[in-house]
Amino acid sequence: MQCNICPRKCNIDRSKHTGYCGITDTIKIARAELHFWEEPCISGTNGSGTIFFSGCPLRCVYCQNNDISSGGFGKEISAERLAEIFRELEEKGAHNINLVTPTHYSEQILEAFSIYRPKIPVVYNCSGYESVETLKKFRDIVDIYLTDIKYFDSDVSLKYSKAEDYFDVASLAVKEMISQQPENIFDEYGIMQKGVIIRHLVLPLNLTQTKKILEWIKSELSDNVIISLMSQYVPMGKASEYKEINRKITSREYEKALGFMEELGFENGFMQELSSSKKDFIPPFNLDGV
Repeated sequence: MQCNICPRKCNIDRSKHTGYCGITDTIKIARAELHFWEEPCISGTNGSGTIFFSGCPLRCVYCQNNDISSGGFGKEISAERLAEIFRELEEKGAHNINLVTPTHYSEQILEAFSIYRPKIPVVYNCSGYESVETLKKFRDIVDIYLTDIKYFDSDVSLKYSKAEDYFDVASLAVKEMISQQPENIFDEYGIMQKGVIIRHLVLPLNLTQTKKILEWIKSELSDNVIISLMSQYVPMGKASEYKEINRKITSREYEKALGFMEELGFENGFMQELSSSKKDFIPPFNLDGV
């Protein structure tokens, strides 16, 4: 069957060939373990039950997960095994099941949830480059959307992620996410149970993108939206081929980004220490838990 799950709509039979995502129709994952480096309301004290899927519909030149997003590393598993992993992470005390870059496995993931539905929240952790039609299939499954909005301008998204239509797609996707989970709900320990968090990674010499995205969020989305403004950029992948982003962001750049949030009146949000900009915070893709 031809695959049009993601916005690329490459129309390739993934039972015979790899799609634009670089993956066939068999689930491939690189790690499934407790993860402590998400936002505090996601990781909590016990950790987030995070499953890192191989492949990706984007082509971010600076991708920190390059080994699995475009390098193809991972182990193929069945939907039945994925359902077992849900249970195993739940039994380890995970606060949630965190699906990282799941889009291109949507049908197989839904099959796994039909086999076993955890009693803890499900997190859909994605790039923002999502098909609304695909997201609608998760309406009764996903409790929390943890989504990026990376770029506003098409020339920038084309340059860095090979997706000229990125913002057009992501802006519709995040509105669908909010329509599914309009209220941010936390338990008595501050652990998120339902809602949407919008992440934005500040890139070197790209503060214009940050400002435009924050202005759009303020004017177009609910005042209840939670922003996670990330300073953790580390040049990896092919970033060395792009001089302007072949460095970490400066404290001045991040302070300006935080200043935009304050000027626009955002009250719900997360910030990072610049010390988070280290390769040490990138999880080892060693097939743990697979």
